[in-house]
Amino acid sequence: MSFEAVCALADLPPGQARRHTVGDVAMAVVHTEGQVYAVNDRCSHADVSLSEGEVMGCLLECWLHGSAFDLATGLPQSPPASQPIATYAVRIVGDDDTATVEIDPTPIIHAKESR
Repeated sequence: MSFEAVCALADLPPGQARRHTVGDVAMAVVHTEGQVYAVNDRCSHADVSLSEGEVMGCLLECWLHGSAFDLATGLPQSPPASQPIATYAVRIVGDDDTATVEIDPTPIIHAKESR
C-alpha cells in the first residue's frame, strides 16, 4: 500500500464530505461516527460529484437522484444506483491536534450484495 497525505483531520468537519484528489483519483472523504472514509467521488448512477451530497451516519447520499452509498463498502443502499463505488484505505497518522489523513489511491471494489 502506498498512502498519500491528504489533509489534516481538523480540516474534515464531522458529518460533511470533502473532495480531495489523490494521484489522479477524485475522492469524497468523510469524517463521521468517529471514522474517516474515502470513496470514489463519482456516483455510479449519474456520474455527478458525491462530495456535494449529504452524509447520513455511514451513508453518503447523491444530491441529484438520492442514491445512498455505504461509506465502508461502497455498496448502493437505495435506488436508482445499482452499482457500487470504489472505496479506499484510510489511516490517521499523528496525535489529536496534528493528525493527518492519509489515503491509498488503490481502489477497493466490493462485490454487489445479494438481496
